Amino acid sequence: MQKLWIFKLTRILVYALFRLYFRIEFEGVENIPAQGPVIVAPNHASYLDPFWVSAAIKRPMRYMTWDKMTNLPLLGRLIMAYGAFPVSLEKGDRAALRLSLDHLKSGGGLVIFPEGGRTLNGKIKSFKPGVVRLALDTDAPIVPATIIGAYKSYSPHYLFPRPFKIKVVYHPLIKLSQPEDRAHEKKYLHDQAERLQAVVSSRLDKSG
Repeated sequence: MQKLWIFKLTRILVYALFRLYFRIEFEGVENIPAQGPVIVAPNHASYLDPFWVSAAIKRPMRYMTWDKMTNLPLLGRLIMAYGAFPVSLEKGDRAALRLSLDHLKSGGGLVIFPEGGRTLNGKIKSFKPGVVRLALDTDAPIVPATIIGAYKSYSPHYLFPRPFKIKVVYHPLIKLSQPEDRAHEKKYLHDQAERLQAVVSSRLDKSG
């Protein structure tokens, strides 16, 4: 990861900017463990989601991001300073998976967007089971997170973000247990992914 001082400085600046422009609020920050492996799993509607979901978390987090994002002027450098590592969406990226596994096993925090990409219509997409598999392989708890207002503020259809209010909800963490029946492991992964999606969606539904 980039130098810690860069992370701390950018976090302060980004937090202040978000408070002014988006009137951002946070709920349930205490559900993020101060140390040890953890996966934060939010919904995904905007390029700014990694910043919104990380702004209130005091510990450094790493997260997968589309490899082309890291090449963007200014934003790409800021993303890298925040701990992003590029992932190729066009093909399987074993290097990114290995980095995720090693980071969690060493006690790090990781942000994963289980939808796999931004929503194009404001509706949450199906969660992929990969986040569940990663949690089981590393014994990391999952904190589902809901980013409210992201699509209205900066959907894929907007060139610039609009000053809509943003609220990030960190739900109580979920500690998964290994499936009792390995023969039905695929169904177990699918069911747990749906469980995560239901938790995240619960606050989106209430927010309209």
